[in-house]
Amino acid sequence: MKLIIQIPAFNEETTIAQALRDVPKKIDGITAIETLVIDDGSSDKTVEAARKAGATHVLQLKTHRGLSAAFVAGLDAALRLGADIIVNTDADNQYAGADIARLVAPIIKGTAEVVIGDREVAKSPHMSPLKKMLQRFGSWTVGLASGVSIADVTSGFRAFSRDAAMQINVFNPFTYTLETVIQAGNRNLGVQSVVVRTNAPTRPSRLYGGIGMYLRKSVATIFRIYTVYRPLKTFFAIGTLLLLLGSVLGARFLWFFFRGEGGHVQSLILAAVFLITGFHTWLIALLADLIAVNRRLTEDVLIRVKRLESPGGEKRARVAQPQRERSPQPQKPPREPRPAEKEKETQWVWLLDEEKLKNDDVAIEKEEAAPAASPSPEPADAPRRRRRRRGGARQRTELPGNRGKHLAGEESGGD
Repeated sequence: MKLIIQIPAFNEETTIAQALRDVPKKIDGITAIETLVIDDGSSDKTVEAARKAGATHVLQLKTHRGLSAAFVAGLDAALRLGADIIVNTDADNQYAGADIARLVAPIIKGTAEVVIGDREVAKSPHMSPLKKMLQRFGSWTVGLASGVSIADVTSGFRAFSRDAAMQINVFNPFTYTLETVIQAGNRNLGVQSVVVRTNAPTRPSRLYGGIGMYLRKSVATIFRIYTVYRPLKTFFAIGTLLLLLGSVLGARFLWFFFRGEGGHVQSLILAAVFLITGFHTWLIALLADLIAVNRRLTEDVLIRVKRLESPGGEKRARVAQPQRERSPQPQKPPREPRPAEKEKETQWVWLLDEEKLKNDDVAIEKEEAAPAASPSPEPADAPRRRRRRRGGARQRTELPGNRGKHLAGEESGGD
């Protein structure tokens, strides 16, 4: 079983070497351990530092594309390199490399497909109380959207099995942590959490400029991903809420109208607006659900393509296909070909007389019985015989339609 540890890096010249040195050299159940550094368009000497520190593979992106793009590029490269398990960690050495063995243990045992490292934020001395509260609230929200309970959804220290990595499709440019958890939950992948240790921070986070920006982007990310995977439920709930508001306002207008009180036209207008908008939202829910079905089919095709492109993909695909059990059919022993048939393929034969054909067969058998004897020359005035070409098939002229036609597989003994 091959393990590849991918490390997205952007201007991490001072910390990438330590992150690579902390990678364990041996793990029970793993036969090969390799490292993959994804350089996200660094302007310093991150690539040189990674190579000097012993990185097995280095993937360079020509421009800075962001953490999500580097993460996706690393997954694709690791799959092409034949990884059975992929571990993602940070280049700033935030996570303890020795805990990689603890992270991949559930995947090796077959009890999980995605494992996320739990930093135990509530006990972390490196986070403020506000960040701890927001982290717990975010984990609870993502748990509702994904259907899985994860204590630390923002942790970048996580492991994926090969099949799980093929099903991950990140389209959010901000971060991959929230989206991958929601995707795993909606695809019914086995997700677990294990407690991991962290090192002291070496620099402030460069992912967001402040808590306000992080909250706005996180809320937008969660809503967008949830809408992609549960569009019918999302838009149906919104449309139902609008219809209820319109019904309440319409009932209010009717109440005053039947009591003989004039006015209240504003309620009627708002009721009409809410009812029409709610009905249109229901239609959008149906269209979005159809689009989601096409998206799932497209993702299934993409997964099959990834499996075929990976090393040994065609062989794995053939093994994955169910084999039909067929009852053994008795096979006839193959006919032993004549020496002439071994040399050339059967050719067309044109027969004119069966009696001459019988005489030719007797002459051919005599020639095969005595191959060393030199053939006697025929006299010049002897009548020419039309001989059947060696390698040709026997035919039956007594059957209608057989004259001048090729019948493969006939034996001469039936004439």
